Amino acid sequence: MTERKTGDGRVVVSGRKKMTPSEAFVETLVANGVTDIFGIMGSAFMDAMDIFAPAGIRLVPVVHEQGAGHMADGYARVSGRHGVVIGQNGPGISNCVTAIAAAYWAHSPVVIVTPEAGTMGTGLGGFQEANQLPMFQEFTKYQGHVNNPKRMAEYTGRCFDRAHSELGPTQLNIPRDFFYGEIEAEIPEPARLDRGPGGERSLDEAAALLATAEFPVIISGGGVVMADGVEECKALAERLGAPVVNSYLHNDSFPASHPQWCGPLGYQGSKAAMKLISQADVVIALGSRLGPFGTLPQHGMDYWPKDAKIIQIDADHKMLGLVKKITVGICGDAKDAAVALTKRLADRTLACDSTKDARAAKIKAEKDAWEAELDAWTHETDPFSLDMIAEQESEEGNWLHPREVLRELEKAMPPRVMVSTDIGNINSVANSYLRFEEPRSFFAPMSFGNCGYALPTIIGAKAAAPDRPAISYAGDGAWGMSMGEIMTAVRHDIPVTAVVFHNRQWGAEKKNQVDFYNRRFVAGELESESFAGIAKAMGAEGIVVEKLDEVGPALQRAVDAQMNEGKTTVIEIMCTRELGDPFRRDALSKPVRFLEKYKDYV
Repeated sequence: MTERKTGDGRVVVSGRKKMTPSEAFVETLVANGVTDIFGIMGSAFMDAMDIFAPAGIRLVPVVHEQGAGHMADGYARVSGRHGVVIGQNGPGISNCVTAIAAAYWAHSPVVIVTPEAGTMGTGLGGFQEANQLPMFQEFTKYQGHVNNPKRMAEYTGRCFDRAHSELGPTQLNIPRDFFYGEIEAEIPEPARLDRGPGGERSLDEAAALLATAEFPVIISGGGVVMADGVEECKALAERLGAPVVNSYLHNDSFPASHPQWCGPLGYQGSKAAMKLISQADVVIALGSRLGPFGTLPQHGMDYWPKDAKIIQIDADHKMLGLVKKITVGICGDAKDAAVALTKRLADRTLACDSTKDARAAKIKAEKDAWEAELDAWTHETDPFSLDMIAEQESEEGNWLHPREVLRELEKAMPPRVMVSTDIGNINSVANSYLRFEEPRSFFAPMSFGNCGYALPTIIGAKAAAPDRPAISYAGDGAWGMSMGEIMTAVRHDIPVTAVVFHNRQWGAEKKNQVDFYNRRFVAGELESESFAGIAKAMGAEGIVVEKLDEVGPALQRAVDAQMNEGKTTVIEIMCTRELGDPFRRDALSKPVRFLEKYKDYV
């Protein structure tokens, strides 16, 4: 039999051959380099699953299929390869919708394989029957439905190709009876696009504009990470002497040790970044869609430079000028575009050349001021937080200020660390304290903002990069949605470290009740047993931290156990109920009541 080798040394049959549809499906997975799939086994795809092992594919069984989707997301974002998730038709597939939505907004090349009810039962309301394509139509770049077993390899290959070319999840929907039978098929070779830097005209326009800029600022976005273009972004920044700010939740898109790095924009971001971009006359949005949540006012500053000229570079032409008015739009790869612009500027005299030293001093001054503010910002100072701090000082036990904890965790971070954060108040405050030296290191649920994201995502990341330390952050509310996946980490030897901020409340929403509803708290309190104790019951290690000087050593001990002993650890940090800024001050309005019985609820 004729065969061809894949990049990882496995072999795939070559040419048109007789096989079963299950074999065609699995061989196409192998051709696309798939070695790990996350999900829960089911009868709908058992014939294909039976040959995963001889194909060199591991199915990682999870606790809940949402976790599988997040693991596939984390796996894809770290490796740059596909993340794959699969489940039983009906409820197993519907459980994945939230995770695929998060992957969509992270532009992750996740392929969700959705076996569905058999064709002879469709429409009869049989067991676990569901119309699965509409579930994902809002959150996938392409949906492939295998309408004939003979097209199994074709559709499978197309879904993998589109996930990369469209930069987002795709769905492969397969009627369960189509795994069986005898077909002739050829396994397609993967197709990968060479995107290029963009059009010559738009690149020339951008270079001409940059030549006149006196205070250019670069936004390094997720597209820089996906293009592996951090070094090229650095070269462009150094040619211009420009401050570089990270787009929202892409803190790993530029090295924090670089003197021109200024930190992230957006919610709970860097004041230095915001102050510097507010002075820009030209902004280069490199690999960023300039999402609305990532450029909202923060820290009382409406910092977006409304009179600046904007050069936006994105691989998806539909994003150009969508959110912010732009001057030049370049549809191209962030890495290649950065190279092309740097070449065009190499031998030109730029208006900003003579002010490099002065701008470098300004960058340093703003960064130093922000770091000093963070050092001094040991706790929140709003009236509610001060009340909570005073109240908890009279309670039994020690309660730590979240900001102090986050600073200590920052100091204790190991080299090459990967961090995932969940959604919520403390996790968002963490945005100010998370700094990275290499890309593919920071993972968050992006603008979908779902709880239960961090732990399964970091498990997927660890599966893709077992040599790197893997740490997740979650508040106790989000933790409750995902902590069962600790069993996945323990059962399948994918060791991670989970930091849980135990402040006994749904913090982000409770902050709205403080600001808008006169502290009338409804459904916001979360009293629970020890999360460290629950972790031990699931086979992991558990550490309770109640003193500030224990934070760093606890993290270091847990990471050492992860890297050297293969152990998963949950670090439970007992925090005060103080709360940082709300997500958006414009998201709610002061209540108005007209009915007499509600007159006091204002």
